[in-house]
Amino acid sequence: MRDIKDTKSVRARIGLVATYMVMIFFTIMAIYPLLWLVMNSFKTTTEFQLNKLGLPKDWVVVNYQDAWVRGKFPQLITNSIIYTGITTVATLVFSFMAGFAFAKIPNKATKVLHGSFVIGLLLTLQSIMVPLFLIINWVGLYNTRLGVLIPYIGIAMPMGIYLGTEYIKSIPDALVESARIDGATYLKIFATIIVPMAAPVGVTVAILTVTGTWNEFMLINILTSSDVLKSLPVGVQKFAGALSSDFGKQFAALVIGLVPMLVFYLFFRKEITKGVAAGAVKG
Repeated sequence: MRDIKDTKSVRARIGLVATYMVMIFFTIMAIYPLLWLVMNSFKTTTEFQLNKLGLPKDWVVVNYQDAWVRGKFPQLITNSIIYTGITTVATLVFSFMAGFAFAKIPNKATKVLHGSFVIGLLLTLQSIMVPLFLIINWVGLYNTRLGVLIPYIGIAMPMGIYLGTEYIKSIPDALVESARIDGATYLKIFATIIVPMAAPVGVTVAILTVTGTWNEFMLINILTSSDVLKSLPVGVQKFAGALSSDFGKQFAALVIGLVPMLVFYLFFRKEITKGVAAGAVKG
């Protein structure tokens, strides 16, 4: 019996060691590209071409200064914050109001309307880029912030409505009915009952909207022509053109573009984990 227990103990330890080795391997695979990018952002082009894997001999901090000024990053970051903030708030409000109506307010048109929204999940951005451009140009919103925000909100809403509706369905109907008996309006029920109880899936929708809007590149590139209205990904892409031979400044621009999302994750990592788990269970 003792030999059997010892054998099981050895197998368990070997399995544990193997698990940790696999986890360490994938951790290194995930972190090393970031370290490589940061490391090479402090090199000159000549040093990068001669030594792509080693540490820089002279840390060229001026790469970041030049990239920050040439790329006009203060304006780009401000634009990205405006687009992402307004899109996220509007998506949460409109999606959950629609989800509340679809889940708790019976009507003959509910299924048709809900289906018309959710079908947006099947559409790819590439398939609607040309129609969107033509419509935005036709209504006179080309090269305006509003002309960017309306498509952003419209594209984000199908997922928000789908997750919001499915989650709100799990909220007991008795809560809504008792509030209606007490004389509460649907707006008050939405604000005082639905919103607090649907907060977990709201975090999920917010995460998806923030990351999707912040990293969006193709749509804003065709809906705006002025550099004043461009967002961060478009600004980073410029360094692949005029400064394609200056690797140090290219890498510095990429690092600057990565920092906001890394900070977002570090500050909200617990909420991200809880929100994704809640969305997976209830959605």
